[in-house]
Amino acid sequence: MTILDKIIAFKKKEIAKIKAEVPVKKLVESPNFKRQPISLKKSLLEVGSTGVIAEFKRQSPSKGIINNKATIADVTNGYLEANVAAQSILTDISFFGGTMADLMEARVINQQTPILRKDFVVDAFQIVEAKAIGADVILLIAACLTKEQLKNYGQLATDLGLEVLYEVHSQEDLDKIELSNKIIGINNRNLKTFEVDLEHSIVLANQIPDTCIKVSESGISDPRIITGLKEYGFQGFLIGENFMKTEDPGLACQEFISQIR
Repeated sequence: MTILDKIIAFKKKEIAKIKAEVPVKKLVESPNFKRQPISLKKSLLEVGSTGVIAEFKRQSPSKGIINNKATIADVTNGYLEANVAAQSILTDISFFGGTMADLMEARVINQQTPILRKDFVVDAFQIVEAKAIGADVILLIAACLTKEQLKNYGQLATDLGLEVLYEVHSQEDLDKIELSNKIIGINNRNLKTFEVDLEHSIVLANQIPDTCIKVSESGISDPRIITGLKEYGFQGFLIGENFMKTEDPGLACQEFISQIR
């Protein structure tokens, strides 16, 4: 059983429990449900966009505790000062130490930049929940969803005004997605072994049509890597650990972005 299998099995039980306690009607009635989401697509394509999607992540299954001292308020403000294209917030508590409250707190501070709810979506309920807590974008991981689920969940998100970052790791994942006008994230980290390989992004990128926005995820630790990835058509760069492992993630992000050429 891989780490991903373990997370998905746990997540299904967790969501079943939440669904039994929280009616969808309650989510739909939340104040955030009425707000107009901010477009990630627009933010990444904007002239002069840094393309950086900066992540708030306390821990991970492969690294353990990354940073349990930095507050969501400080990091959000720091990222906004750094002029990030978007913010990513992990809301999985059991494996990544994140909470939905983190995203809600960030949303109060961040009214101008899209927020990606980073979690393992296994049920349509979580998409409604994402809208209710103030997210603009959801993550759909192709490795743990069927072709039909990817289509249906993607449609539901669109109906709710949310955008989707479709995450792929292989050609097999790509084949499950209807590749037109999508935001496709290529994860350089193998979710089964947790090893990082940037060459992997480049190989897969060639299989993605130009109508899609390409995002490179994981293992980006040097601004020069971004320069190289841009040559292969990447417009977004999801970076978390590189900033979060420092004492001041916001400052680390500002310094990193100032070096992107």
